[in-house]
Amino acid sequence: MKADSEKAMETMFREYYPFLCKAIIRVLPDAHLAEDLAQDVFFDIWNKRENFSINTSLQAYLRRAGINRALNYIRDRKIRWDDEEKIAFQASNLTDASRKIEGEELKQKIEEAINQLPERCRLVFTLSRFEEMSYQEIADQLGISIKTVENQMSKALRILREAFDEELKGE
Repeated sequence: MKADSEKAMETMFREYYPFLCKAIIRVLPDAHLAEDLAQDVFFDIWNKRENFSINTSLQAYLRRAGINRALNYIRDRKIRWDDEEKIAFQASNLTDASRKIEGEELKQKIEEAINQLPERCRLVFTLSRFEEMSYQEIADQLGISIKTVENQMSKALRILREAFDEELKGE
């Protein structure tokens, strides 16, 4: 980056922007907001380009920066968990499942089921399963108790299990 920062930044942006948007959408399923937050991450890197260094892979760094940006957005906007049922969120744009192989169809159904979870359940489930955070880390990050994390994980798993039980009965 220090030798040719503009070219390096452009290459990094083209290579990792879609990946970063997808990582953020897992926490905040709003495509436009995810794009804005991903651009903010790259903007921050650009502003720090003189002293920019990472100790992990670039992809891991960007994913963590994006997730942190999404969590900060939630915190800064003071999204109230009591209103979780009222929060509207978009399902990610998924292609026609009939054109996908069976594995892709299953992946799509899982993503849809996760996106239908109440906001807090979805966030806790995503941080636990996709970001591999411990219950303690999730509790600390969201400012809730470990018991609440456990309850939300149980609720998420129950809802997902019920959704797939209905799916299996319907086939």
